[in-house]
Amino acid sequence: MKQERQRIILELIRNKDIYTQEELAIALKNAGFIATQATISRDIRELRLTKVATPAGQKYAIPTSQDISKDALARVFRDGLISVDHAGNMLVLRTISGMADVVALAIDSKNYPEILGTVAGDDVVMCVIKSESQAAALVEKLKI
Repeated sequence: MKQERQRIILELIRNKDIYTQEELAIALKNAGFIATQATISRDIRELRLTKVATPAGQKYAIPTSQDISKDALARVFRDGLISVDHAGNMLVLRTISGMADVVALAIDSKNYPEILGTVAGDDVVMCVIKSESQAAALVEKLKI
């Protein structure tokens, strides 16, 4: 329930300008989630949402990699990842719906030398690895 609510919060912030916790509570309610102000406040803190200035005021934003601590990225990776596998030199990471971009950010922040690049969809992250043997070894490193 918490992970799904937080996924919806990220989706709402990504797709809509939300300026207050009250607006976020209404948007969550419209998405089928009833949450108290305390719960929303805790979710904002756990997701490390920031506020950015716009002409209309300060709105919530998803932090960039520079804004996210290593511990937060590790937690997001652990909580968002469902499975890891490889085919040849390609790594396939399945995530909770809506979490692939944040999991990819967590992977990129680790600066694995064997990863040539990552691409994130909604619930899948694809990583191109230098070799098949390195891909197999990285699967074992990333398994949770």
